[in-house]
Amino acid sequence: MAQLLYRLGAAAARRRLIFLLTSLAVLAGALIFAFSSSGSFAPGHSIPGSPAQVALEKANRHFPDEGGIEGDVLFVAPNGAKIKDDSVVRRMRAVMERMRAEDLVADVSDPLERVSEDGRVAVASVRIDLEQDAEVEPAQQEEVRATGAAFNERFNDQGGRVIFGGDAFEEELAPFGTPEAIGIGVALLVMLITFGSVVAAGIPILTAVLGVGGSVAGTLLATAYFDVSQNALTLAIMLGLAVGIDYALLIVSRHRAQLTRGMPMAESIAMATATAGSAVLFAGLTVIIALAGLTLAGVPMLTSMGLAAAGAVALAVLVALTALPGVMSLAGDRLRPKPSSRAARRALDTESRGLAVRWVDAVIRHPRKVVVAVVLSLAVVAVPAAQLRLALADNGSAPKTSEPRQVYDLIAGAFGPGVNGPLPVLVEGDSVAEINSTAEKVIDAVEPMSGIAEVSGPLIAPDKQAAMVSIVPATGPNAEATNALVGDLRAALVPIGAQTGGYVAVTGMTAISIDAVDKTSGALLPFTVVVVGLSLLLLLIAFRSWTIPLKATAGFLLSVGAAFGAMVAVFQWGWLAGVLGVPLVGSVPSFVPIIVMAVLFGLAMDYEVFLVSAMREHYAHHGNAHDAIRAGGRDAGRVVVAAAAIMITVFFSFLFSHDPNVMPIAFALAFGVLVDAFLVRLTLVPAVLKLLGDRAWRLPRWLDRVVPKVDVEGQALAKNEPATREPELVG
Repeated sequence: MAQLLYRLGAAAARRRLIFLLTSLAVLAGALIFAFSSSGSFAPGHSIPGSPAQVALEKANRHFPDEGGIEGDVLFVAPNGAKIKDDSVVRRMRAVMERMRAEDLVADVSDPLERVSEDGRVAVASVRIDLEQDAEVEPAQQEEVRATGAAFNERFNDQGGRVIFGGDAFEEELAPFGTPEAIGIGVALLVMLITFGSVVAAGIPILTAVLGVGGSVAGTLLATAYFDVSQNALTLAIMLGLAVGIDYALLIVSRHRAQLTRGMPMAESIAMATATAGSAVLFAGLTVIIALAGLTLAGVPMLTSMGLAAAGAVALAVLVALTALPGVMSLAGDRLRPKPSSRAARRALDTESRGLAVRWVDAVIRHPRKVVVAVVLSLAVVAVPAAQLRLALADNGSAPKTSEPRQVYDLIAGAFGPGVNGPLPVLVEGDSVAEINSTAEKVIDAVEPMSGIAEVSGPLIAPDKQAAMVSIVPATGPNAEATNALVGDLRAALVPIGAQTGGYVAVTGMTAISIDAVDKTSGALLPFTVVVVGLSLLLLLIAFRSWTIPLKATAGFLLSVGAAFGAMVAVFQWGWLAGVLGVPLVGSVPSFVPIIVMAVLFGLAMDYEVFLVSAMREHYAHHGNAHDAIRAGGRDAGRVVVAAAAIMITVFFSFLFSHDPNVMPIAFALAFGVLVDAFLVRLTLVPAVLKLLGDRAWRLPRWLDRVVPKVDVEGQALAKNEPATREPELVG
């Protein structure tokens, strides 16, 4: 492996202009093609094969005129007036007439049919004529919103207004903005401190942006052919930036250290690509495996997020191994630390007593106490994870300043929280009489049940083969009581279907949300087994040790437990929620745990590979387990700290997107990386390795014969005479 990457790095350094211009040309072409050919992002609500999804698809066939995307138009009467006052009604009807004239609008209900008891609020349903899985574009939303301008101009200063909400008017949050740009600025500052050089600090940012540009192009292009969630693009940008900077940081650090020791420029680029590049390749493969494993859940939204993020990591690795050597070659001696600089002194001082080495020395003096302290501390932080409650985010989780959230809250206050999450029951039969008879049985069975605010219907379908019974729960869509009610309804409907021989099922987005929670929760165990198993195999091959992979996995479990615990404390208990701008406290989106587990596992293995490969390299050359731990702390500790600081900064910046689907992921990853890098990899790992001694770096003979030999540390290269393989820079 190291020899192959050595040749690749040498070729990229020697033909730097060809590599760089090719990369830029491919990126530019991909972006142009993607922006010209991309489709729309999918809403991501469907759960193929789930009971509620199957019922919804049947309902759409029976009620074809009910297709499209539904939205809410909410009118608030001015202060001192009622919705049914003549002056308000006239203005309201004018709005509805303008709305019906819009080409996009398929149907609008009469708002006077849904008026609150106090007469202050009225709601109309508007149906946008688009495919069921499409999203209303922001420009289209504005066209419909413009129909309410006259009403707002007349009554706004008196407290009256018309606002728009529901699925049709969900706000599309930008995947990247000012907070994230600030995060990149902070990451640049961290690298300036680490390298003490503007050029060295700027190169990882440059190559990371190059990789992210490619992942954006790929994700946008995929929307033309597949259902891709908007959150997939955000996750790809977030992770692509973080790992892109970190992978480049590792290789550039190795290159600068070698230059300080007098290695020729071309040789150093090739060697850094071979050694640090091998660690990057194995680390990247681990992250890619973990993210690709999200497809095991069978949820389209998770699949698109996992594959988009895996593609972003793959591009980050590719850029680090091809474009980065070319950029380093172009920078030339500007990357070489000045002889009197702190970076040069660190690289030349093999007995450095820097902070990382002093920390490792303190850890390995009392390894048993350190292991106990770290494990107990993280176990305590993980305790709240036992109360993790999942749901699908809806407009009730949107920022309080957004119109959809205001509509959601006003409807809940005026008509009851359950109106935001109705539970329609689909009834199929061979005749209208049979359908009506079954529907009556459904109504008789559910009306006495607790937790139901209203039952109405049946509404017979145009094809006379089905009917819909509308059930409004007494609690909101994400309430635990609503979850329990869906279970009770399904239990009550089973005997009715068996008795009548017809199809009877609960559907609607609330029921689909509950099915999504069940599906993702059920996928956690097989996902963990498959992904962890494959990743452990990679680590076994990389380090030729059976203890290193097991220790790495145990450390990951501690990190992810702590991340989940902190996430529950913030997003369910409300600790620091106001400071962090959390729009709604109460539950976590159902897909967050499995995504956090996938990403954090990959990143934890990143730091494991970065740190342990440095230790393994020293042990392979010198055979001293104690000195290998100190050498790893000296050579890789500072890089791991800088890489973790950058990761934390990038993830934390995405908290300020105020996207309810992204915020828990960003927080859990930032906290998880903090714990994993500083408490697990830089504290627990040295302590455990000290206790294991030489046993940490050995394989049983029978296993040694089976495991393929992969040269990650560049031992084969070290045996060759540099002069016989030194590449020359040209062009």
